[in-house]
Amino acid sequence: MSQGERGVHDSDSAHLKAPERGAASGLVLTIVIWGIVMAWMVAAVAIAGTAKMRAESAADGAALAAAPVTFRPFGARGSATGEAARFARANGAELSMCTCRPDPSWNERTVEVRVVVYARVPGLGAIPVRAQSRATFDPLALLDEGAPEPAPP
Repeated sequence: MSQGERGVHDSDSAHLKAPERGAASGLVLTIVIWGIVMAWMVAAVAIAGTAKMRAESAADGAALAAAPVTFRPFGARGSATGEAARFARANGAELSMCTCRPDPSWNERTVEVRVVVYARVPGLGAIPVRAQSRATFDPLALLDEGAPEPAPP
């Protein structure tokens, strides 16, 4: 192969490869963007999952705190709703509903609470995550084994 032939051949192969150079950078860019989107989605799911666990924990704590306060002879001051709100706040949530009526009787009672926690997801802002819980309180369980049962009302 002479020097002139090699030069023609080299320029032909360089000419054929020129369009292929941009194809690789487009593919790399697509893969990078796809990776960023997938990482964001995984982070968003993790943030929402953590917020859901916090909301459920706050709801459980609020219900358990409010239930005995519905029984006045228990000795608690304040309201059951106030106690539920206090425990919800202590766990990073807001109380949105509390069905916890005061009941002076010795009957078993159930309270129900709902709370909301805000998950801060980048790009979406604050997303409300809600949870609800119930707790049952039996005032008779406060009595010792040997104590007499209270008279019915």
